[in-house]
Amino acid sequence: MKSSRTAAFTCLSRAASFMDERECYAGPDRIAYLLVPTFFKLLIKLKWPFDLFKRFFFAKGIYEYVIARTKYFDAVFIDSLEKGFDQIVIFGAGFDSRALRFHYLNKGNTILFELDAPITQQNKLKAYLSKGLFIPQNLVFVPIDFNKESLAEKTAGAGFIAGKKTLFMLEGVTMYLSQDAIQSTFRFIADVSAKGSMIVFDYIYGGVLRKENRLYGEKNIYKTVAGVGEEWTFAFEENEIAEFLDKYGFQQNDHSSPSKLEDRFFRNSSGVMAGKINGTHAIVTGIKM
Repeated sequence: MKSSRTAAFTCLSRAASFMDERECYAGPDRIAYLLVPTFFKLLIKLKWPFDLFKRFFFAKGIYEYVIARTKYFDAVFIDSLEKGFDQIVIFGAGFDSRALRFHYLNKGNTILFELDAPITQQNKLKAYLSKGLFIPQNLVFVPIDFNKESLAEKTAGAGFIAGKKTLFMLEGVTMYLSQDAIQSTFRFIADVSAKGSMIVFDYIYGGVLRKENRLYGEKNIYKTVAGVGEEWTFAFEENEIAEFLDKYGFQQNDHSSPSKLEDRFFRNSSGVMAGKINGTHAIVTGIKM
């Protein structure tokens, strides 16, 4: 079996961003660049071949979206470390490297739990070891099938403690879950989180699943993800997010649309927009009340 292809795509995008010297495009994930195969390292360094590769394999604006999302989630992650959160839970961690990249900010009190499919975690660990990367002692890997296994049982068995101030991160996750899995995941988060805990997640708009093709870069994007065997199965309507969070005891703190993300991450020092973000996704943060 192979690890998630969308996880590999995210890793490749972050690696490319790390080598991208353009203002607003330059990314922070040096570890992603270490992890990608040699062929892609060479491809990334060659501007026009990589631009051609993106044109064939990336939906319009999705590279820009991954860059913005990575920086957004990085900021939330760093903030939680600086505020001394007890725990961070990363759902569908893929090849995420924040536990390593920001280890210097962790004073040793924040325990990190990475949840993902067993095969993806195995391949990630193998890649870490082959590159001689340092794996922090406070990083705990939790293999799980989100649609079939109990979050409460798996996390408790890994040492997660309910009732502590925790950051829950779902980056590129909600759109791959079933309706039942969404409900059980957010119910779990509601049940185990202390007051002041935070959640951050991205989602796709309902019209994308309905294939309305109204948004920038939407055409064929659903077909692209389905083509790699990782079909999108869940979406939110934009106007239901605050009510959805409230149902689980969270107050919406931020709701960033593609245009808001562009303004935050792609407006350059001259005030000019340097890139356009794929319009199918948005990012949300909430605080446990």
